[in-house]
Amino acid sequence: MPENASSPRTPPWFARPGSRAWRCAAAPAEVREFHAALADYAPTPLTELPLLASELRVGRVFVKDESCRLGLPAFKALGASWAVHRTLAERAASGSASGPVTLVTATDGNHGRAVARTARLLGQHARVFVPQGVHPQAVAAIVAEGAKVTEVAGAYDEAVRLAAEAAAPADAVLVQDTAWPGYEEIPGWIVEGYSTLCAEIDEQLAAAGVLDGPDLVVVPVGVGSLAQAVVTHYRSRPSGRAPALLSVEPEAAACVLESLTRGEPVSVTTGETSMAGLNCGTPSGIAWPCLRDGLDAAVAVPDADSARAAARLAALAVSSGPCGAASLAGVHAALSGVGAGERRSVLGLGPSSVVVLLSTEGAAANPHTTAGH
Repeated sequence: MPENASSPRTPPWFARPGSRAWRCAAAPAEVREFHAALADYAPTPLTELPLLASELRVGRVFVKDESCRLGLPAFKALGASWAVHRTLAERAASGSASGPVTLVTATDGNHGRAVARTARLLGQHARVFVPQGVHPQAVAAIVAEGAKVTEVAGAYDEAVRLAAEAAAPADAVLVQDTAWPGYEEIPGWIVEGYSTLCAEIDEQLAAAGVLDGPDLVVVPVGVGSLAQAVVTHYRSRPSGRAPALLSVEPEAAACVLESLTRGEPVSVTTGETSMAGLNCGTPSGIAWPCLRDGLDAAVAVPDADSARAAARLAALAVSSGPCGAASLAGVHAALSGVGAGERRSVLGLGPSSVVVLLSTEGAAANPHTTAGH
């Protein structure tokens, strides 16, 4: 986006020196093998956008385009498919798989549709709790997958609470992409599922001549599960160049930024935002330690910046919804305006740097109008 596309104010920002030296265990290799065996699997595009590189004053910019992933308009099917696969395998191994199970979840849109699609393909049932603020078309898409949908008169965290209660019967299982004490295994499998996206980026960058990997990866954050997968991927390498990792949230729901600032996981009261899939008030319990130790920086952006970023990507032939475009809005906020030089230095960026933006959903994933609230 042009330098004058947003106000010159200092964005909500947190930076942590030293995170590129932190290391963790890698995701299991069999996740990629599982996805590759699915009938409709194909790597999503990694699109190079030289105009953005020029505008951001870096060497190369690539956008990981998740507008069509396993037949759905967002990346979430990677986590849902692997987690449901693991869940059903565990139930079969324990002898508790006597019939179809009801997969229960709460969603801001994309995850719920992915769980519902997975349930339909595998002959299972799905029940999805949807908070206020999700566009009616997104709700209709979940219903079209055959799920029973319950609309909640409250925020995302309330929908999660109700979903957990509804998953109590023996023939139901909660497939939630956020974790809390006592509920960590399935969210962990969802995070593992997202590792396929990162493995694809490695291969695609190498094919484009970027053999040492990116210098900066920018990831939108809701509860932080995708960001956990990204941190895990890039911080599990024993040697070689470690990229800077930047998370982006809506200003109306910046729970990770607030938690990083305070040094402990906290819940925030969320407001209304067009970035519906990121409208989460509490970081995932299993994501938090990875985000605390592995993120270089976090930034929050207003809806107007995300909308401009989506329009900019559309002009460059990349379909991106408000959540997916948050990556571009976030890196633009970080690299322009008051204090940009210092933020650029924190991220280690120069005129030859390679930047990867994760566009986590297409424009069709979460259509948004003010009339939808």
